[in-house]
Amino acid sequence: MNIKEQLAIPRQRPRELNPTERIDNFDEVSKGFTEETALLEAQRCLQCRKPSCVMGCPIGNDIPRFIDQLRQGKFEEAYWTIRETSSMPSVCGRVCPQEFQCEGACIRGKKDAPVAIGLLERFLADWMIINGKNLSPRCAPKNGIKVAIIGSGPAGITVAHSLAHKGYSCTIFESLPVFGGMLSVGIPNYRLPRNIIGAELYALQQCGVNVKTGITVGRDLTLSELRQQGFAAVFLGIGAYESRRLGLEGELETKGIFSGVDYLGQMLTGREIALGDRVVVIGGGNVAIDVARVALRSGWKEVTIVYRRTREEMPASMVEIAHVEEEGVQLVFLAAPVRILRENGQVTGVECQRMEPGEPDRTGRRLPVPVEGSNFILQADALIAAVGQKVIPVLDETVPVAITPRGTYVVDPITLQTNVEWIFAGGDTVLGPQTVAKAVCQGLDAAESMHRYMQGLF
Repeated sequence: MNIKEQLAIPRQRPRELNPTERIDNFDEVSKGFTEETALLEAQRCLQCRKPSCVMGCPIGNDIPRFIDQLRQGKFEEAYWTIRETSSMPSVCGRVCPQEFQCEGACIRGKKDAPVAIGLLERFLADWMIINGKNLSPRCAPKNGIKVAIIGSGPAGITVAHSLAHKGYSCTIFESLPVFGGMLSVGIPNYRLPRNIIGAELYALQQCGVNVKTGITVGRDLTLSELRQQGFAAVFLGIGAYESRRLGLEGELETKGIFSGVDYLGQMLTGREIALGDRVVVIGGGNVAIDVARVALRSGWKEVTIVYRRTREEMPASMVEIAHVEEEGVQLVFLAAPVRILRENGQVTGVECQRMEPGEPDRTGRRLPVPVEGSNFILQADALIAAVGQKVIPVLDETVPVAITPRGTYVVDPITLQTNVEWIFAGGDTVLGPQTVAKAVCQGLDAAESMHRYMQGLF
C-alpha cells in the first residue's frame, strides 16, 4: 500500500453501545476494534522515521513497531513489544488520555485524525485474553528478598510486577477493601471492566505476589514495623485520592454535598446515595464526567456539569465528553459556583456566576474572569465537587519521610529514592494527579532503582 492509499483511509471507529442501551447499566460502552478494523487502522500508520508518538508516550512504547507487527497479523508478537515497556496495556489502552499523549503527538493528527494508538493497544491486550494467551513473562526463582509495596494502583502494580519477575517476594498493602486503588474505586466499569483489573491481580498472584487489603500503613502498620518484619525496601505508591473542596461557605456542614472521588468510591463499591432528582457536578476532568455518568446510571433524572472554562479547554477525554452529551447530561460552560443554597441543612441549589476567557495562565489556558451581574441559580438535590485531588502522604512518625509543601514525597528525580535510603516513592504520590501511563513509567523506574539498591549497586 502506497502513502496515498494510506492517507485515504479514515480513522476507524470502535463498536459502541448506543446511548439508549447504556444509560441504565454499567456495561462497557466501547467494545473496541474488531480484527478487521484493527488491521485497517494499523494501515494508517506512516511508520515515521522520527516517531513523535513515542516521545508523546510517557512510557516510551515502541508504537511504530507494535503497529507494524499488528498489521502483519503478528498479534502476540505485537503484544510482547508493548510489554517491553508497559506492565498493563489492557488498562492503558482503555483509560489513558491518548489525545494528550501518544495520539496528540501523531504526525497524522496535524492535518487529519491521528492513528488510534490506544484502541490498537487495547485490541492486542483483549486478543491475548480472549485467546487464552499468557499475559506475563516467566517468573524468576525466588531470591529470598522481601519487598513491601504500599498501594495497589498502577504504580504499585508495576513495581510488584517488575520485582516479582526478578525473583523478589512482594507484598502489596492496600488501605481500600479492594485491589486496584483508584482503578477500582475511581473509574467506573463502563470504562474499565473489573475483569480487566482482575486479570492484573491474577498475573501478580501467579508470580507469588501477596496482596493484603484493608491495611493502612501509618495507622495499622508502621514503616519501621515493615522494616522489622524483614522487608528490604518499601515503595510508596498511595496515589492522590483526597478530593479538593470548592471553598464555599457551608460546604462541609451541608447535607447532599460530596466530593467526586468519594461519590465514585461509594457508588462503585455498592453503597448507593439517593437524595433526589437533580444533581449538579462541578468540574471538567474525567472525574467530573464519570460522576455525571454514574449519577445518570444510578437513577438521577437531571444531571448537570458546570465548568468554568470552555469545552475546548476541558481536561477530560474528548471521547468521554462526547459520550456524556450523548447520554443527556447538560454541560454548562464558562460558569463557576459562588454560593450554596440550602434549607434545613440540606442543599437545594447552587448560585453560579458566568465567566469569560481572560489572559493565558502558565499552562497556556486562558484564566476564567467573572462577569459582573451574571449570576444564575441551578436547583439541586445534590452538589458534587470534582475539581481535582491531592496527595495525603503516609503519616508515620517512626520513619519521617520528607515531603514537599503540597504533600508529595521528595525523591531523587532519577532513582525515585526518598531521604530514607530503603524507601522509594512514585506515581501520583510524587507527581500529583497524573495519568495511568505516567504512574506506570514511575513504577518501572522505581522498580529498577529498588533492584539496584537491594543488590548493592548504589
